[in-house]
Amino acid sequence: MSRDGNPLTVAMALLERLEPGAPQRVQANLDAFSPETAELLLGYAFTDIVSRDKIDLRTREMLTVAMLAVMGTAQRQLEFHMRAAINTGVTRQEVVEIVLQVSVYAGVPAAMNAITAAKQAFSDID
Repeated sequence: MSRDGNPLTVAMALLERLEPGAPQRVQANLDAFSPETAELLLGYAFTDIVSRDKIDLRTREMLTVAMLAVMGTAQRQLEFHMRAAINTGVTRQEVVEIVLQVSVYAGVPAAMNAITAAKQAFSDID
């Protein structure tokens, strides 16, 4: 993805690719906090980091799912990125395997939280 242009525009285009309709929801949520938040946070996260071409988006989403699952503190973001992972070509079985891997390195409680998120993400897609 080209990183030329307005950082927020680039970020929102990538967010739309991850989940159609997400940019409007995210923008409204962040604007309710502070009008500059979307550009600051999403411009950095999605324009400066996620849109880099050194790792493909599918792999980045798999990594993001694993990291959010290990954190155990970002359930809504985990659900979103599980859906985004599937939207970038990750299979449901691969999501299951990521969660199982999480159980080894972050523990069963983190895996249990990730299972809850996966069930919700799968339900949202269905």
